[in-house]
Amino acid sequence: MSTTVRNLLEKGFKSLSKTERKSPRLESELIVMHLLDVDKAYLYTHPNRIVNKEIIDKFEELVEKRKQGYPIQYILKNQEFMGLDFHVTEGVLVPRPDTEILIEYIIKFARKNDKEKLKILDIGTGSGAISLSLAYYIENSYIYSVDISEKAIKIARKNKKKMNLEDRVQLITKDILEGFPEIDEKMDIVVSNPPYIPSRDIDSLQIEVSKYEPRLALDGGDDGLVFYRYITEKAKEKLIYNGLLCYEIGYDQGESVKNIMKDNGYKDILILKDLQGRDRAVIGRMG
Repeated sequence: MSTTVRNLLEKGFKSLSKTERKSPRLESELIVMHLLDVDKAYLYTHPNRIVNKEIIDKFEELVEKRKQGYPIQYILKNQEFMGLDFHVTEGVLVPRPDTEILIEYIIKFARKNDKEKLKILDIGTGSGAISLSLAYYIENSYIYSVDISEKAIKIARKNKKKMNLEDRVQLITKDILEGFPEIDEKMDIVVSNPPYIPSRDIDSLQIEVSKYEPRLALDGGDDGLVFYRYITEKAKEKLIYNGLLCYEIGYDQGESVKNIMKDNGYKDILILKDLQGRDRAVIGRMG
């Protein structure tokens, strides 16, 4: 008997329903859409389309990977962020909606700023979610974006080209704990979503994160604050007077990061909350 689009969707739904996946029907649809290169409307206007064995085999393989916790974003190789489509694969963190709170704050700040060129240093490039979103929405910006991972830089470079931002974002491979990149000019903004999970807590995270996302981008040392201490101190040499230092943080790190910034002479320190009312970002000005 031939297998149709409808058969495939139902098969995926039943298989994923046996796991803890929260949206088995949606994920089944997404995988079929990915393999057939069609949109959702197509699935329901062509339910009787016959699917060949190659597609069926690949579908079964991907459903099995998803059942084991492999992130759906790595399967689809993309994630929407700030209204932009980012290519993501193993080796980079999956961009998350919570980070948009930080981006939106910086965009609002930038639009009130009348400088001809706004210089921004992004620490922890990943897929380029922060740096490329800022470059896309702040037309007078130039972004320096740093990551220790060659693989992350390669993926960010692909996204940069896709978004036609090649003249506005400079990608730099460097271990930030060994020193800031040698950039002659001072920055108006330093922004980072650094590794902030305490080392001991990583293995207890949901399997999509603990097993498949890069540990290098998660591990913030014994208390999760290693990068905040280092970047906060070093950024003083790199920021202009009144320049912004902007962090994404873990939900329970607001006061700790605020105090680190305060101890280093930053002023007007603000903690931003996410949609669930949890601390999500800390912003301060270089005094």
